[in-house]
Amino acid sequence: MKKMLISILFFIFTTTTNCTATNYEVHQGNVGNIFDNTDEKILFILDFSNSMSEYLKGESKVDMMLNTMREIIPKISPDTAIGLRVYGHKMGFTAFDACRATSLLSPIAKSNAGGILYALNEVKPTGMTPITYSLKQAVKNDFLGFSGKKHIILLTDGGENCDESPCTYAMELIKVRKDIKIDVIAFNIDDEDDLAQLECASLVTSGKFYTANTAVELANSLNNSLNIKKDVEAKIFLEH
Repeated sequence: MKKMLISILFFIFTTTTNCTATNYEVHQGNVGNIFDNTDEKILFILDFSNSMSEYLKGESKVDMMLNTMREIIPKISPDTAIGLRVYGHKMGFTAFDACRATSLLSPIAKSNAGGILYALNEVKPTGMTPITYSLKQAVKNDFLGFSGKKHIILLTDGGENCDESPCTYAMELIKVRKDIKIDVIAFNIDDEDDLAQLECASLVTSGKFYTANTAVELANSLNNSLNIKKDVEAKIFLEH
């Protein structure tokens, strides 16, 4: 597989509001429901392939992922529609079956944090890594009937191993769909070709690409993908 080199310039424009006062105090406010984008429908696609049962720094990768999801999901506003698809959670009798092993465990809906967290308790790492087929099913079926922006967050610890290309699929997708972006979190992946394929799939859809090798990096990647920030309140005390 040839490496693909993609160069994209991101222009970020930020504005700040200055406030002048004699005395001020800043403290952290409520950290619940920090991510709130009711215009965006979010689908998590999570890796439950067999390699997720491997250990990394004394903890299985699947436990790192699950613990991080349990921390992140409650921070999403109930007004934001979210859903969960997984792959690799079953093997099947043939390689063909294993390469079709993807399921929508929790359809996209508002107030769905509980449904996603419950579904995550029901699956175990088992099979292969049908990334491209999972993306195709998500685009074709999971977002059906939804308008507006659609955001896939793909978390995987390996590249495609079902003789397809997520990069090629993403390049074909953007020819007909402009409403879907794919963020990719590459978790403990070293293979350069796999990384190139995954990075391509994210960047050509105007998504973000992250690499993570620790639980902290994994949490940071998910927080950044969701644009979750700590809620900070500032109280101003004017002197007389």
